[in-house]
Amino acid sequence: MTETENIAYDVVVLGAGPVGENVADRTRAAGLSTAIVESELVGGECSYWACMPSKALLRPIIARADARRLPGLSQSVRGPLDTAAVLARRDEYTSHWHDDGQVGWLDGIGADLYRGHGRLAGPRTVTVTGPDGTVRTLTARHAVAVCTGTSAQLPDLPGIEDVEPWTSREATSAEQVPGRLIVVGGGVVAAEMATVFQALGSRVTVLVRGKGLLSRMEPFAGELVADALTEAGADIRTGTSVESVTRENGTVVAVTGAGDRIEADEILFATGRAPRTEDIGLETVGLEAGSWLPVDDTLRVEGSDWLYACGDVNHRALLTHQGKYQARIAGDAIGARAAGTPLKADPWGAHAATADHHAVPQVVFTDPEAAAVGLSLAEAEQAGHRVRAVDVDMSSVAGAGLYGEGYRGRARMVVDLDEAILRGVTFVGPGVGELLHSASVAVAGQVPVDRLWHAVPSYPTISEVWLRLLEAYRG
Repeated sequence: MTETENIAYDVVVLGAGPVGENVADRTRAAGLSTAIVESELVGGECSYWACMPSKALLRPIIARADARRLPGLSQSVRGPLDTAAVLARRDEYTSHWHDDGQVGWLDGIGADLYRGHGRLAGPRTVTVTGPDGTVRTLTARHAVAVCTGTSAQLPDLPGIEDVEPWTSREATSAEQVPGRLIVVGGGVVAAEMATVFQALGSRVTVLVRGKGLLSRMEPFAGELVADALTEAGADIRTGTSVESVTRENGTVVAVTGAGDRIEADEILFATGRAPRTEDIGLETVGLEAGSWLPVDDTLRVEGSDWLYACGDVNHRALLTHQGKYQARIAGDAIGARAAGTPLKADPWGAHAATADHHAVPQVVFTDPEAAAVGLSLAEAEQAGHRVRAVDVDMSSVAGAGLYGEGYRGRARMVVDLDEAILRGVTFVGPGVGELLHSASVAVAGQVPVDRLWHAVPSYPTISEVWLRLLEAYRG
């Protein structure tokens, strides 16, 4: 092991996923020299094992489902999907797990990339151990930003490692479709991967510990997605825990709390995420290794004047787009502080990640899609708001029927009765993902309900559901 001289930068970023890339982009735009450290592929989890491959896998499945709803086309798409072609397209969207393009982008903004394992070594100091064992020490004049994300968390079951279970990484990068697949979990990864492998020919069994799928959304979202998966042939069992899992002669055997024995070729655990902070030197700056990093709204770690944490690692909103939003806020805040410029850190200011609290959007790319922003009815009530939920059947608008025969879906807006604004909006139905941003604008903009009445939706589009919601609210 050899050590080189200390190299000084204005900013050092740990993690070159989308979040770290966005921090670097904003600090470079502020004229700050920036180093970014990455131990795997530049582009991170989202680009290679999460958002991009999963959505590439889901897109042909959703397109086929949409086509099957249209007379004149439905009979042409009754056969199976071309699995090899679906997987090949997925491979293209992951750049075949090569990061040359992302490295080129970093070069283009003028950030210096250091490949290797980065660890804090005291305030404003990061050591990077390269693949060849060389250790470099980077110091930051203004800030270090931790953007290391999360990793899949496996349950504490005896012998689980010997089973070689799938996590989201193995599922999204699978080279073959298992004949039988057990999916453990009821969140987004579980719902989306159950959708993928059921459509590609697996016999899927979903084991959900709770009452249903997508428990963090309005209850009807998980219900509609579960109904569709069941109709497609999946076996969904709620209120079910896994007590043991073994692999016998290549076959996975899961035993539930009820004593049921389920056999499969593979088992996917989608049971939560843990912060990737266990070996980044947090203990050298008085923080606990392996912990989440609580931050203020400028994304600065509580108790520090130089350490920032953006994306999943701060546990505010475990979504790529929300992490990138935080990164933009943090990068601009770092730039302003470095320049001695007053911060605009009041709610909804340029240096405050206020949307994390009030307007987090999410789309689940199942069939039907589930899309939501802001607070659910239960969350709004728990937060102490005096609210009213307004529900509408999505099939009540002409655009839904034109989209496809037998269109099924539901919309809800949660209205704050004191402020006369929307606290949250949820859409479930085919194609609603592209409808969500209108709701995000309404919630983040705190647009008065009376003003929304003057936002006229085009006819005949699915967006006319806005009119139906407002009509139901006004009575």
